[in-house]
Amino acid sequence: MAMEKKETKNENSTTKEGILIINPKPKKGITSRFVDIIEKLVVKFMYDSSKPHHWLAGNFAPVIEETPPSQNLIIKGHLPECLNGEFVRVGPNPKFTPVAGYHWFDGDGMVHAMRIKDGKATYVSRYVRTSRLKQEEFFGGAKFMKIGDLKGFLGLFMVNFQMLRAKLKVLDVSYGAGTGNTALIYHHGKLLALSEADKPYVLRVLEDGDLQTLGMLDYDKRLTHSFTAHPKVDPYTGEMFTFGYSHTPPYCTYRVISKDGIMHDPVPITISDPVMMHDFAITENYAIFMDLPLLFRPKEMVKENKLIFMYDETKKARFGILPRYAKDELQIRWFELPNCFIFHNANSWEEGDEVVLITCRIEKPDLDMVNGAEKEKLENFGNELYEMRFNMKSGLASQKKLSAASVDFPRVNESYTGRKQRFVYGTILDSIAKVKGIIKFDLHAKPEAGKTKLEVGGNIEGIYDLGAGRFGSEAIFVPREPGITSEEDDGYLIFFNHDENTGSNFENRQSCDPHYHQVEDFIRRYWQLYSNVIFHTSRNRKMYLYDVLYIILYIFITSITNNFCSYKSYELVEF
Repeated sequence: MAMEKKETKNENSTTKEGILIINPKPKKGITSRFVDIIEKLVVKFMYDSSKPHHWLAGNFAPVIEETPPSQNLIIKGHLPECLNGEFVRVGPNPKFTPVAGYHWFDGDGMVHAMRIKDGKATYVSRYVRTSRLKQEEFFGGAKFMKIGDLKGFLGLFMVNFQMLRAKLKVLDVSYGAGTGNTALIYHHGKLLALSEADKPYVLRVLEDGDLQTLGMLDYDKRLTHSFTAHPKVDPYTGEMFTFGYSHTPPYCTYRVISKDGIMHDPVPITISDPVMMHDFAITENYAIFMDLPLLFRPKEMVKENKLIFMYDETKKARFGILPRYAKDELQIRWFELPNCFIFHNANSWEEGDEVVLITCRIEKPDLDMVNGAEKEKLENFGNELYEMRFNMKSGLASQKKLSAASVDFPRVNESYTGRKQRFVYGTILDSIAKVKGIIKFDLHAKPEAGKTKLEVGGNIEGIYDLGAGRFGSEAIFVPREPGITSEEDDGYLIFFNHDENTGSNFENRQSCDPHYHQVEDFIRRYWQLYSNVIFHTSRNRKMYLYDVLYIILYIFITSITNNFCSYKSYELVEF
């Protein structure tokens, strides 16, 4: 994965791999100081800063310092010999104190990586060196608007302060304003850090496990819109499928990227309103888009003193299914189901005349629940695993509940992306952001009727409770024998875990082995978003790994016992 930077005097220079070098030109001076003073006065009179931010306190507190490669971490037990590579994860970690509001989705992207080689572990953490971060480092403080600012009249002012700074060239927004804090994916020899309001940033993984930000990927200037944090890589073709959503028309744009990294022409998708479309899905022949009623509402933000994304309970949930190589949207088929929202899908495939979607469905989500001041108790969103079916012949749609609440961050063996699979590995949520357990579903088994809580039985094959005071993140599945011919459930699950009682963070369990394996670590910024991994087997064959937040490594064999662990990550990396 060697990518050498090409030095040139051009402001918008690129490397030979087509990576755009980030070189923003912000400006200090009287104009900058004047805008700062006005902003501080507005914030003083319009924002209550008496309470600490929930998402900047406790284990959500930022870790400002980067960590260079720290070798030979203490290992209790052993690490599997077949794991040889790097586990990488990203999440929001603000370097500077916010001027006003702060949302769970805000914060500079920091990548945490665990290099596993020859039974030894090395830890490193590095910021994604975005244009935004570089400019705030230049000023020595926060300058860019945050999602947490976009509430009430204050939101209107903060939007205009950002526009004013850009117009006066105090801030350089020519490279966008993204954070790279949401997810990671590996495609065409590049590890990409993603946030859905911006373009991808390219990271280099060094031999000692260290990380470097190389620049931004705009696919030879063919990418002119945002790029989802959840693109899909087809394990059979090597292609990547992606989209971007926007608050201005076209509200959604679909793209296909060849296995050689060539981005095809854009396909605008017509939807009636600007919505949050956090995820989508692919099958062997289709792409599935979700027009769900979590809407971008700037007028209501001001009038009703609410966060800018608002849920409309009167609208149906719409699912658009498009042939995945379509040149335009003329062949898209739209289906309606009862009102809901979806953050994350597990997988999708074709079955006869039907397209099947396995997903985590939520009713009446309120993003303001993960925004603002510290709260005594956070309620759950009530996420539940569902099977949705769309009949391409009859035009009818149906759905079936597969679990009680609260389950999200579903993952599968990524060698089955877009194809029928049997097992789903999810997380059991407590207070929205805290993962208190891992759950394994068998889609071939029937759910037990009348269940109001998550218990082993029916389609729930295993639950692993992390224990009192211990919280994790989504788990990523790594096949024991990599490739599209591997057995679906024979492999490893890896994720981060944090023990609030002791402060230790990395552990490794084997479901059919009573030994407890733990790697002592010192990460403090635990509850973040998504990650990715780069692994080889001991026979130098490719292995897949995905995004995650807390470090627990679980070995998961075909016949799993109740002591199993699975977690969701975001994208897949192959080396």
